[in-house]
Amino acid sequence: MTTVRRLTVLYDAHCPLCVHIRQWLLGQRWLVPLALVPAGSFEARRRFPQLDHEATLREITVIGDRGQVYTGTDAFIVCLWALAEHRPKANWLATPAGRPFARAAMLAAARYREAVRTGPDRAEGACTDGACPAPGLPG
Repeated sequence: MTTVRRLTVLYDAHCPLCVHIRQWLLGQRWLVPLALVPAGSFEARRRFPQLDHEATLREITVIGDRGQVYTGTDAFIVCLWALAEHRPKANWLATPAGRPFARAAMLAAARYREAVRTGPDRAEGACTDGACPAPGLPG
């Protein structure tokens, strides 16, 4: 087993939810230091030239200091694992009993993200002013 000493979280800077989670992560007490880098950015491409950077814009990606790559549900769990107050929950979410809950949280976040994402590759007809209402709520 390889020890993780540092994690880099690639987040979508055009997603209000992702930016909010980035801010939340910055406010937490870390057991493992986190670097938060916009996915697809020059910095992300410089640090990780081997990654499919288009894919990192579609799905959360976390990279360990020894080259470990976590995506989707695994990335969500490893982010929680890096946090002092959330490591026990991450350990549970990584079990067969907890994993369906982690996956459900990721699917809900992905649906919300698609509904509110801003930026150049946004679906036509969706809000583009950065003040999108939450899905299912009156605008």
